[in-house]
Amino acid sequence: MLDPSSSEEESDGIVEEESKEAMAPQAGSRISPSRTSESSGGLAPSSSRSSARPTSPSPSAASEEKEDLEKLQREEEDRKKKLQLYVFVMRCVAYPFNAKQPTDMARRQQKITKQQLQQTKDRFQAFLNGDTQIVADEAFINAVQSYYEVFLKSDRVAKMVQSGGFSATDFRDVFKRHIEKRVRSLPEIDGLSKETVLSSWMAKFDTIYRGDEDPRKAQQRMTASAASELILSKDQLYEMFQNILGIKKFEHQLLYQACQLDNLDEQAAQIRRELDGRLQMADQIARGGKFPKFMSKEMEAMYIEELKSSVNQLMANLESMPVSKGGEFKLQKLKRGHNTSIIDMGQEDENTLSKSDVVLSFTLEVVIMEVQGLKSLAPNRIVYCTMEVEGGEKLQTDQAEASKPTWGTQGDFTTTHPLPAVKVKLFTESTGVLALEDKELGRVVLHPTPNSPKQSELHKMTVTKACPDQDLKIKLAIRMDKPQNMKHCGYLWAFGKNVWKRWKKRFFVLVQVSQYTFAMCSYREKKSEPQELLQLDGYTVDYSDPQPGLDGGRAFFNAVKEGDTVIFASDDEQDRILWVQAMYRATGQSHKPVPPTQVQKLNSKGGASAQMDAPISQFYADRAQKHGMDEFISANPCSFDHASLFEMVQRLTLDHRLNDTFCCLGWFSPGQVFVLDEYCARNGVRGCHRHLCYLRDLLERAESGAIIDPTLLHYSFAFCASHVHGNRPDGLSTVKVDEKERFEDIKERLRVILENQIVNFRYCFPFGRPEGALKATLSLLERVLMKDIVTPVPPEEVKGVIRKCLEQAAQLNYQRITEYAKIEENVGRLVTPAKKLEETIRLAELVIEVLQQNQEHHAEAFAWWTDLMVEHAENFLALYAIDMDAALEIQSPESWDSFPLFQLLNDFLRTDYHLCNGKFHKHLQDLYAPLVVRYVDLMESSIAQSIHKGFDRESWEPVNNGSGTSEDLFWKLDALQTFIRDLHWPEEEFAKHLESRIQLMSSNMIENCVKRTRMAFESKLTKSSKSTDFRISPTLCTMFNVMVDAKDQSAKLCAMEMGQEKQFHSQIDELIEESVKDMIQLLVAKFVAILEGVLAKISRYDEGTLFSSFLSFTVKAASKYVDVPKPGMDVADGYVTFVRHSQDMLRDKVNEEVYIERLFDQWYTATMNLLGTWLTERMDQQLHVYQLKILIRITKKKYRDFRLQGVLDSTLNSKMYDTVRNRLTLEEATASVREGGMQGISMKDSDEEDEEDD
Repeated sequence: MLDPSSSEEESDGIVEEESKEAMAPQAGSRISPSRTSESSGGLAPSSSRSSARPTSPSPSAASEEKEDLEKLQREEEDRKKKLQLYVFVMRCVAYPFNAKQPTDMARRQQKITKQQLQQTKDRFQAFLNGDTQIVADEAFINAVQSYYEVFLKSDRVAKMVQSGGFSATDFRDVFKRHIEKRVRSLPEIDGLSKETVLSSWMAKFDTIYRGDEDPRKAQQRMTASAASELILSKDQLYEMFQNILGIKKFEHQLLYQACQLDNLDEQAAQIRRELDGRLQMADQIARGGKFPKFMSKEMEAMYIEELKSSVNQLMANLESMPVSKGGEFKLQKLKRGHNTSIIDMGQEDENTLSKSDVVLSFTLEVVIMEVQGLKSLAPNRIVYCTMEVEGGEKLQTDQAEASKPTWGTQGDFTTTHPLPAVKVKLFTESTGVLALEDKELGRVVLHPTPNSPKQSELHKMTVTKACPDQDLKIKLAIRMDKPQNMKHCGYLWAFGKNVWKRWKKRFFVLVQVSQYTFAMCSYREKKSEPQELLQLDGYTVDYSDPQPGLDGGRAFFNAVKEGDTVIFASDDEQDRILWVQAMYRATGQSHKPVPPTQVQKLNSKGGASAQMDAPISQFYADRAQKHGMDEFISANPCSFDHASLFEMVQRLTLDHRLNDTFCCLGWFSPGQVFVLDEYCARNGVRGCHRHLCYLRDLLERAESGAIIDPTLLHYSFAFCASHVHGNRPDGLSTVKVDEKERFEDIKERLRVILENQIVNFRYCFPFGRPEGALKATLSLLERVLMKDIVTPVPPEEVKGVIRKCLEQAAQLNYQRITEYAKIEENVGRLVTPAKKLEETIRLAELVIEVLQQNQEHHAEAFAWWTDLMVEHAENFLALYAIDMDAALEIQSPESWDSFPLFQLLNDFLRTDYHLCNGKFHKHLQDLYAPLVVRYVDLMESSIAQSIHKGFDRESWEPVNNGSGTSEDLFWKLDALQTFIRDLHWPEEEFAKHLESRIQLMSSNMIENCVKRTRMAFESKLTKSSKSTDFRISPTLCTMFNVMVDAKDQSAKLCAMEMGQEKQFHSQIDELIEESVKDMIQLLVAKFVAILEGVLAKISRYDEGTLFSSFLSFTVKAASKYVDVPKPGMDVADGYVTFVRHSQDMLRDKVNEEVYIERLFDQWYTATMNLLGTWLTERMDQQLHVYQLKILIRITKKKYRDFRLQGVLDSTLNSKMYDTVRNRLTLEEATASVREGGMQGISMKDSDEEDEEDD
């Protein structure tokens, strides 16, 4: 096979040799099918083997040979059909006049392959493993982790990638939709908007998705692919359809050259011949009565009118095309009379050309190079040339010296004369003073034509009498461009009946006035209008033999029309071939003239380049004939069944499109749409047939697993439905029986496929991809269910169909997730309840995930049938309920492991507006309500027993905020209440009941705890010492802390939001306050009793008692001989130490400051009242000095210590304190005058006393 990069010149010889080998099996088959079987090279070995055997071949071997032969014949027929089809496609591409490549089609993205999917998975896994340099926070990592697990690893995604339905844009959109909810749920951050976070996350996603790939290369590749997706050149279209139809490169080269696809005139002529053929075919059908089978008899006449109308429309399209690209002439709206069935004979004169209708415009380039033979002038004389086209302006060259008369100056002219006169004159400047004009030396007059040589040539000048140089020559070049509407020109001999009545040689120009109007015009020199013209409408041109009696001309041809014949003759054979080919294109005739003699190879003396066209085109035609391509080139398009051919090319194009690199979903590329549109318009393929074939092909691909856009199906189906029901979407009123039957068949197939897609909506449209496809599918189903195009289908009928589909979808989805979770019946082997419950919880997670995905990705498509989606979800949950009930039945009555299952399901259901308190939700509540009540009952009994046993064995060692028993109680109550709260029981009444019961139970339990603690406090205090040796133990502080903790816990465990039910909290608070008050009173009473003991000790020194006199005498007598310690100071110091220790212990161990302050206030007040009462009782007695010292010490220390503990001044400086202070001050003053004084003890404050205290 030829290398695609090989040049055309190199390929000529290769094609010849290669085709002998590559096309040997087909060479014979092109003549007749029977010859194929005889000369097929593939059968030669088998025949030689069979002849070598002594026995005849077996029947199986013979049948295999027959099958191989039939297979070869089928392949050959298919190849020939594709070659013929390629010829038609090439012509559509070469000269389109009906369609353009659309620019408004949605751009298709590159599809994701399995390798790219795996690569994407690896890149995201590398990011999650920390193998990349991308910095990300925990929230983004969690989002990527979820995206990786849910989307990238999904089997549904892998299956859709395999079907070619996913693009990189889909991957990005799914991630963006996945993170939008996460970003919205993030807390607000000052200075950082959530849009910024979203953009940052998407940028990181793009970085992960791209990996190490250079973004510039990816952008270049995407740009290149997008450009090829939008607009294709002709060469790209040729190459595409070579791949689609399996055409080899050398076959394309042969067909391209032989069909003259680069010759626009030939292609326009081919179209005119095709349209004439279609008109003739319509007439034959009308005469023969061989109509297709229509829905009614009246459509037969309409069918003929439609055929002719379509041809007329094509003629109008062709007529609106410019004659050739870049033409500067005005198009004449002239049509051939016999091409339009509605034109009557009276309009014939209006279609006749006049001389003024033929307008030609030529551009001439005159380049003056040099003058030779100028010898008579002095070397320094100035010479110059002028040039002019007769009737136009005059131009002048630059000046030059006579010794070197060279210029190279170009003059551009425009003229309407096909035979213009170009005058070039040579001048020299006059030296005379009185000379008015320059002196002319010589001139030359030329009559160029478009066929004249383009290179520069020497021409002899006509010199004037004043110039002595008689051999004066000028070298110049004249290029006369051929206008676009001039198809050929040259000198011919001509003779006719109505025009050119004398056999004479004239200059002829074949002019194209419009796409359907050509004229053969003869011109004289320097004339812009033709002398005579012949309008070629209806003429047939052909080669002819020399005519006797006509002298002049060697190669004859004629143009024949009914009642008229015009004879032409040229001077050589090549010119005749060129003229016949040009006129053959112009007449639009069906007969193709064949030269009477074989054209020989060109020699190098061929003359003008234009004359090479004929031999070259004939050479390519001969070469195509040699390789068996002639039958495809010369085949009459009107004799083919273009409906079947188009069906084939559309099917192959669709296969090619679905297998390319774009995620097309069945949509053709703009280039493919353009070729198919042009083919249909040019060859009369009915729109309904086109769309029916397209629908059938699309449905076949959809059934085999390909992803097809339902919008595309909807468009084609709507077109066919409109046509079948007589709505004329393409202007055709006729409806074939075959079209109606095929439409009904496709309608049923489409309905089945659509219902199947809705049943499998999670797998046909995973994660809502392709975007909007499910919604379009539902819309198309509604259209398919319509009986006609006017009457809408009843909503209940559509709803019933979708309901049935969703019921099946629920069963299918549940079956799939059970298979995914590997839930089996486990027949024949024992499954533990714990294992069964674990599988059920895992299945519940999958059920919730499915319902969430349905809501997120598919709910919008079912927006018109929200109630059906709710039914679908309930049916789906009902299937799960069967497995859930079976798993819960085998659980132990003493097991509470199933509550996480309820919490999992309830947390999802209660947040769903449609499923909350639905069938499954109520079933779940009915199932778990008895379990919850029983669980609360058991917990209440267990807690009560633990309180009773715990306080019996309580050591009152501090544990956290209380004792061991209280901590355990409050933890259990909090855990139970948290459990009930986390259940989020959806039924309001039962939820209130549970909450009320838990509050009541907590209140009772705390009340019991408070009472037991108070009893233990009173018992402990009663057993303790009443002397100053008494110390506040940690256990007493722990009991206080239990009360404090009970108050705190009651606020949390017993408080309810409902106003009337706050009674539990208020009652327990009152109890706690009363108990704390009692405990403080008991402790204060204990402190008062200890002080009473101290006062009882010093009461022995009261004045007037025997003991007091005895003690005073003894101390005085002993103090003369020894240092007697101060009596009573130990008692005071012991009491002060007791007070300070008690204060420090209470301050350090008790957790409630309010209770401490209350205790200290009552303690100070009670003891101060006791001191005042004791002194009041001795109002009439003078205090003993030792009593005074002890009381002063106790009073001062008490005052100072309680002030340091934060007792308020209003409490410290009470009236009783003032009374005690005044009495002691008075007693101090009295005692200071006695013998011995107070020995430094005084009610007055002093620094020494402070130091002593420290």
